[in-house]
Amino acid sequence: MLDMSQINDIRDLKQMGYRNSEIVKKVKADAKTVRKYLKQDDFSPTPPLLKERPSNLDPYKGKIAEWLDEDKKTWKKQSHTAQHVYDRLVEEHKYKGSYNIVQRYMKKVREQAKTRGTLELIWAPGTVQVDFGEADVIKDGKQIRLKFLTASFPYSNNGFSQFFGGETAECVCQGLKDIFKYIGGVPQLAVFDNATGVGRRIGEAIRESELFKRFRSHYVFQVRFCNPDSGHEKGNVEKKVGYNRKNLFVPVPQIDQLATYNQGLLDRHAKKAEEAHYKKGIPIKELFQEDVKALAPLPPKEFDVCRYEWLNADGYGKVCLDGKHHYSTCPENANRKVLVGVRAHWVDILADDGQMIARHDRSYGDARTDVSDYSTSLLMLLRNSGAWQNSGLRIQVPELLRDYMDAQTKESRKNTLRIMDELTGQYGWDAAVKAMEIAAGRGGVNICDAAVLAARITGYGIDTPPEPGPALSVYDQMFLGKEALPS
Repeated sequence: MLDMSQINDIRDLKQMGYRNSEIVKKVKADAKTVRKYLKQDDFSPTPPLLKERPSNLDPYKGKIAEWLDEDKKTWKKQSHTAQHVYDRLVEEHKYKGSYNIVQRYMKKVREQAKTRGTLELIWAPGTVQVDFGEADVIKDGKQIRLKFLTASFPYSNNGFSQFFGGETAECVCQGLKDIFKYIGGVPQLAVFDNATGVGRRIGEAIRESELFKRFRSHYVFQVRFCNPDSGHEKGNVEKKVGYNRKNLFVPVPQIDQLATYNQGLLDRHAKKAEEAHYKKGIPIKELFQEDVKALAPLPPKEFDVCRYEWLNADGYGKVCLDGKHHYSTCPENANRKVLVGVRAHWVDILADDGQMIARHDRSYGDARTDVSDYSTSLLMLLRNSGAWQNSGLRIQVPELLRDYMDAQTKESRKNTLRIMDELTGQYGWDAAVKAMEIAAGRGGVNICDAAVLAARITGYGIDTPPEPGPALSVYDQMFLGKEALPS
C-alpha cells in the first residue's frame, strides 16, 4: 500500500502528461496500483475505527527530528543514517526497541521529505496564491479578531475570502473547497505561505499535513510553498488580503454563523470584480474568465473536510482538543476513548461505529474553553431522574417546561424524560423541547400530543395554517336541495 506522498506523485505525473507505463517506472510501483490510484475519485478521510498500535519509538521521535534538523546545517555525507540514529538512541537514551523499527521510521521520514519540482515564477491563468489575514468582527455581541483565508488569482487580480477561527489544515481545506465549488473548477497550481497550516518548507524538505495531502490528491492540483522570508513569491495575495480587509470588512461585519456568512461573502466579490485591473486596464471579471478557462473540472464527489482523532474523555465524559478546548460527549464515555471528527467550524462527537451523536461549535484561541451539550445527558438522567435538579440539562430547557418538570414527582419526571429522549431521537433536540414546552403550556406532556407537535415543527412549521379543503357547499345543494350557507 502506497502512502499519500507516493499517490500524489502518481497523480501529479498524470496531470503533467505522463503515460501510465512511464509513471510505473518513475514511481517504481505496480501497474495495477498506479491504475487504482488514478481511478480513485474520493480521498476523504474515513473514521479510524481501530486505533493504530503505539510504537516503542514514539517517545524518541521528537529527538530524532532534532537530529535531522541539525543535519541540514552539515555536509550531506556527515548526516545521520538509520544506524547512526539507532546507536545514539541506545547510548544516549537507553532505547530498548529494535533497529528495524528505527530503519522503517527513517525510511518513512525521508520519503515524506522528498523535494518537489518547482515552476518558474510566472503567474499564468489558473494559478492561485493562498494566505491568511486578520479582521475584527462582531460575533455574539462581542468584537473579536478572526482569521480570514484569501485565495487570489494573480493573472486577473480576482480574489475570494472566507472567515475562520484559526489557521488549521481543516480551515484551509474547507475554505478552498468552498471557493473551488463557487468558481466552478480547480486551479492548476496553488502557492502557499510557509506558515500556512497545511504544511511548510523547512530547508529543502516540504512537510504537508495528512488532511491536506488527501485534499489535494482528491482535487488534483500542484502545490508550492514559499521560501522563508520570501514575501515577493506571493505578493499578490498579500496585497489582496489588505484590500479585502479595507473594502469588504468596513464597517466591522456582524456575524452569527461563520459558515452562513461565508456563503454570502463569496457573492460580495463580484462587485469588486467590476473594477479595472490596476495594471492591465481591463475589468477584473473579464481577465478572470481566462483563469476560469484554465481551471480543471471539479471532482465528481465532494471532499469531506474532517480529521478524525481518538481522544481520552475525563470523568465527566469531556474530551480536550488542542490542549485547551473541552467538549462534552456523554456521561457514559467517562474515562474512555472517544472518536472525534475535527472540522473547520465544528467538532463532531462520534459513536464507536462512526455515527455522529453530538456536534459542537469549534473553539479557537489560547484561552481555555468548555463547551457542553446537556442533551447528551438524557440517558444518564433516565437512570437517575433524581439528579434533575442539579443537572445542566435542567438549565438548558425553556423556563415553562422547567417549572412543569420541577413540579412533577420523581416517577412522572422520569416518564417526561423518556418522552424527551424518544422525541429527540426522532425529531432532534430543538424540536423535541419546543413541542414539550407547548404541550406543558396546554396542560400536560404526553407522547401523543408532543409527537404531533414535534412532527409539525419539523414539517410544515407550528404556525403554518392548515391547507383549505374542498368546498362542500355543492354537496349541501345536491343532497339538501338548498343554497350553500354563508361561511
